[in-house]
Amino acid sequence: MGLPKLETKTYTLTLPSTGKEIKYRPFLMKEQKTMMMAQESQKDNEIVDVMSQLITDCTFNKVDSKTCPLFDAEYIFLKLRSKSVGEKVKVVVTCPDDKETKTEVEIDISEVECHMTDDHSDTVEITDEVKIIFNYPLLTDFTSHSKDISQTDLMFKMINQCIKEIHYGETVYNKVDLSEKDISEFMDSLSTSQFTSISKFFDSMPKLRHVIKVTNPNTKVEGEVLLEGLQSFLV
Repeated sequence: MGLPKLETKTYTLTLPSTGKEIKYRPFLMKEQKTMMMAQESQKDNEIVDVMSQLITDCTFNKVDSKTCPLFDAEYIFLKLRSKSVGEKVKVVVTCPDDKETKTEVEIDISEVECHMTDDHSDTVEITDEVKIIFNYPLLTDFTSHSKDISQTDLMFKMINQCIKEIHYGETVYNKVDLSEKDISEFMDSLSTSQFTSISKFFDSMPKLRHVIKVTNPNTKVEGEVLLEGLQSFLV
C-alpha cells in the first residue's frame, strides 16, 4: 500500500500590478531541490528558468511568469520563499552614519511589500511633441543578453527593450513596427536631460522596497537603510 499524499497549505497574495488576489502554495521539496541546484550552478539563465516555473506552478497557473512585470514576479517569489523556507532572513548592510561599517540584521521578509513612488508614470515626456510609453521589464529580460556585455550597454538595451510606443504629436510609432536600429538612433539623439527623464521611469517603477533600522556596532548610532529588489532579501 502506498504512502498517503500530504496536503499542501494555500495562501493568498495581491498582485502589485493589478490588485487582483490570487492563491499560491509553498515550494514542494523537489522544487526547492531544483532551485538549490540552479543556484549552485551560478548560471543566471538556469536560476531564472527555475524561478519562472516555480512562480507559474505555485500560483496554480494563474500567473505567467514570462509575461508578468518583473516586480510581480519578484514579489510572488519572495512570498513563496517566506512560506517555503522561512520568514526570517539575515542580511548584511552598511551602516548609514559612517557608510563603512557592515553589520548583520534580521528581517521578516513576509512584511516586505512592493512600492512605487507617487510621481511614477509609464509615459515619459521628451518634448512638448514627443513622448515615450514604456512596458515594464520582465524577469527573463535580464538573461537575454551576453554576460560579457558592459553595464552601460545592458542599461541601454534594457531601455530599448521596454519601449512600447513613441509618440510624435498625433503620430504613434509602435515598437513592433520599428527596427532596433531605428530605436537606437532615436535614443542616441536624446539630450542628457531627456535621458535622465527616461531613467526616472526605471528608478521610480514598482519595486520590492523595505526600510530597516540598523545600529552601528562601533558608534552605536541608529539609522535607516532602504533595501530594494529581490536580491536584497535572498541570502
